[in-house]
Amino acid sequence: MYEPDRPCNVVIVDDSRTIRALLRATIDGDPRFSVIGEAGDPYEAREVIKRTNPDIITLDVEMPRMNGLVFLEHLMRLRPMPVVMVSSRTREHSVDAVRALSLGAVDCVDRARLQSDPLQRTRFLEALFSAANATVTPRPAAPARPRPEAPAGFRWNGRIVVIGSSTGGVDALERIFTHFPETAPPTIVAQHMPGPFLASFAARLDEHMRPKVCLATDGARMEQGKILIAPGGDYHAELAGPAPGRTGLVRGDGNDLYVPSVEVLFKSAVPMAASVVAVMLTGMGRDGAESMAELRSLGARTLAQSGETSVVDGMPRAARALGAVEESVPLDRLGEAILALCAKRPVREPGA
Repeated sequence: MYEPDRPCNVVIVDDSRTIRALLRATIDGDPRFSVIGEAGDPYEAREVIKRTNPDIITLDVEMPRMNGLVFLEHLMRLRPMPVVMVSSRTREHSVDAVRALSLGAVDCVDRARLQSDPLQRTRFLEALFSAANATVTPRPAAPARPRPEAPAGFRWNGRIVVIGSSTGGVDALERIFTHFPETAPPTIVAQHMPGPFLASFAARLDEHMRPKVCLATDGARMEQGKILIAPGGDYHAELAGPAPGRTGLVRGDGNDLYVPSVEVLFKSAVPMAASVVAVMLTGMGRDGAESMAELRSLGARTLAQSGETSVVDGMPRAARALGAVEESVPLDRLGEAILALCAKRPVREPGA
């Protein structure tokens, strides 16, 4: 992680000279950053990174000699560092964006909008700043980490799971849900991402996880063995009780900082707090912290991803500061911890 008393050093990796010039002008116009190198393909990038040791890189997907996602996978395994994807493919092909986030990219920015929208350039700079403050850890070599065995004979105790996450949440959620059995507790997630990305993310999870995973819809039942992802776009997701209840979609007012909102989701769970396990994962800001504190005060069980395993320890830290967190748990133990709070205690045998 870079020291905040100096500019963050950035390397731009893109095969287009025009785009590299645009990115350089945008980045160098912000005193928080300094562009210290450029590369036109991943092979050049490898040499530039070795020579300059940047704090962060921007990376395109479609490039000559090596695909950007392939390079990202190698980079995260051999020399992990904060990466922001800047590509038209991460908008038009949201599967690529979700794949990049799963591989460890901190954020994805639409290159076409960056060229035409000043607001998007501001958001790009904030994505860079978020990435500069991210904690990035090495990724295992392919094939991906083996999926843990599902807990034998999981018996649900009636609690539902509500999860809030943002930067770094794609990887965190994948790791957590690999622990969930087919009979997982009813679960709903508010993950800060654009709507098309969330649709691709839900499809990716559904393909690889034991429970059924899909986007939440208006009036959908919260059911055992199902994980719902708030759809984003123009809508927040909320719950209607009694537990396990149904989901509802609420249109944002256009001024919302985050869509889907963790605060909206957690606040809607307050009437059924005693039947809730609330979980706060990695992310910038404090979305959901206040309602998580209210949930805990009313009897909900509450967990947060530990600071040392969070890509950005913003949302978990804000929840901890309010006393909203019952226990902070390292990411690789968080799935088991959630299930433990949602499981009936084993029935003791007579005479045991």
